[in-house]
Amino acid sequence: MKRRSFTPARIGIYAFLLTAALFFLLPLYIMVVTSLKPMEEIRLGNIFALPLQLTVAPWRDAWTAACTGVSCEGISAGFWNSVKIAVPSTVLAIFLGALNGYALSFWKPRGAQLLFGVLMLGAFIPVQVMMFPLVRVLGAIGIFGSLAGIVLVHLIFSMPVMTLLFRNYYASIPHELFQAARIDGGGFWRIFLQLMLPMSLPIIVVAAIMQVTGVWNDYILGLVFAGRDNLPMTVQLNNVINTSTGVRLYNVNMAATILTSLVPLAIYFISGRWFVRGIAAGAVKG
Repeated sequence: MKRRSFTPARIGIYAFLLTAALFFLLPLYIMVVTSLKPMEEIRLGNIFALPLQLTVAPWRDAWTAACTGVSCEGISAGFWNSVKIAVPSTVLAIFLGALNGYALSFWKPRGAQLLFGVLMLGAFIPVQVMMFPLVRVLGAIGIFGSLAGIVLVHLIFSMPVMTLLFRNYYASIPHELFQAARIDGGGFWRIFLQLMLPMSLPIIVVAAIMQVTGVWNDYILGLVFAGRDNLPMTVQLNNVINTSTGVRLYNVNMAATILTSLVPLAIYFISGRWFVRGIAAGAVKG
């Protein structure tokens, strides 16, 4: 018998999904329409209405002229600071995580299980617990409040998750492939660079998405460790929204918020298929 297209169960599922989508999209809709209105329309109080007089001036002001404390240069400086922090934090974290996962999966040095357990334990320690010791250590070696300091902090906190991802991915690779490379004379670095890394594209994409979004969305570490010259975009956004000087410009605040979130959203939309493929290829196995 031919199945009915719309059963009560299917209608209920679609109704639930539509309601959930509207629930999550409604704040985004309000943010977008508010960012495109002049303040005169916003003061009327109808937050759901479309703009009567469309304007992109709030977006321009948020990027180049919004006040972040005593400085009124917008959040563009914070954007480039976030890029300078996210790029090395991601590249180094992926390389070291892949190296750790490779060593723990194939070479298994003495104490490998203990080392892996310590790394996993570090993933469950709250950031706030380690903040003061890190401040003292970075201050002692002279890199507190610098770009190198904030990159090192992100690198430290990313190691447990990066190591777990790559170790589980490499554990799903047939061990015979590694043994064949050893028979052919491959050493530790040659096998890693010429065999393992080229095979790791799916999990590298997963790790890059997780690390970039984590670093980009970070606020507390950037506020404490970046220093005044390297404040990331999230800290600049907080300064724009919570500034106590002048009139509160809701349209500029909404535009600045959307601009800050564009990079993580773009990454998820562009790389979502690769993310699912990497997870399915062994990111959570082992």
